[in-house]
Amino acid sequence: MSLITSTSWSDGRLLAPDGHSMGATDPSVGDFVLSGVSLERSIYQGVPAFKMTMPLEAVQDPQTEKLTDRDFMAWLPLDFSDGAIDVELAGELAPDAPAYARGFIGLSFRIDNEGRFESIYLRPTNSVADDQVRRNHSVQYVAYPDYRFDRLRREFPEKYESYAELDLERWIHMKIVVSGARAELYLDGNQRPALIVSDLKLGSDQHGGVGVWLESGTVAYFRNLKLTAEL
Repeated sequence: MSLITSTSWSDGRLLAPDGHSMGATDPSVGDFVLSGVSLERSIYQGVPAFKMTMPLEAVQDPQTEKLTDRDFMAWLPLDFSDGAIDVELAGELAPDAPAYARGFIGLSFRIDNEGRFESIYLRPTNSVADDQVRRNHSVQYVAYPDYRFDRLRREFPEKYESYAELDLERWIHMKIVVSGARAELYLDGNQRPALIVSDLKLGSDQHGGVGVWLESGTVAYFRNLKLTAEL
């Protein structure tokens, strides 16, 4: 297998395939397509990062609507199919976060022109809950829009979720390796995957953009977004 770095944002610099700066000191927020979110440059825990939030009016109300995965994300309009995606993520609960908030944050990939995408995301507060069922739901795979967490949990209990050691308010290294209809999630440099998905629901021919995703109640930070495409 031959790998080549196609796009990389590292410490606020846009990098060329050989790892050298392409001349931009800071990537523009305008490089990202914003799907319902706000994105800005920030400093988090002493390092440069992107800060992403969703508007208060977009937070789901369980009294009036069904809680489900949506498409709030900042993404790069690339043509990614197979390869690896690396990013450092950190999340906080917003001051007005609802009771069901879990610090939802993750990666979306193969985002197509019709808005369909694959995604693996984290629920950091589940990882430290005093409830084993919640702990087992720390990591989640979904395929938007047809295979959201509730459908997958109902039709394939436990298959697309797992436990992982996570926390709010700390940098988590997240790496997803994608090949055909298979994706593996690696966390914090661990050599063993935290989640294996062997049947990506959109199929092996799906391709498109890559981005960072969030849901209700999360203030998301990310840095060092790197893509490695398989030739």
